[in-house]
Amino acid sequence: MPDSKLDLLQGTLDLMVLRTLDAMGPLHGYGIARRIEQLSGNEVLLNQGTIYASLVRLQQRGWIVAEWAVSGNNRKAKFYSITKSGKRRMLKDQTQWERLAAVMGKVLAAAAGSE
Repeated sequence: MPDSKLDLLQGTLDLMVLRTLDAMGPLHGYGIARRIEQLSGNEVLLNQGTIYASLVRLQQRGWIVAEWAVSGNNRKAKFYSITKSGKRRMLKDQTQWERLAAVMGKVLAAAAGSE
């Protein structure tokens, strides 16, 4: 039986959204979700409620802004962009996650070596 999709740790989705907007420029919620899914190799699947909860939270914190525009399929959609404070937060969180991943790698390697 294949492993289930990854559960996201607290704060990881917000960082993924900020990073996606920083790399891709303005996107609507559906486009952000699909890009994250694509980059994760479909290990992370985002439903509409999950992605929009993150977008509302990020907007309330001033880390992204939204503007109505017409999407590629000629529909009106809210497009989100990262702000300067959002970029600062993204860089801070990215550094923390890189440190945590390095520590986890060391702990897991040491634990595997002691078996």
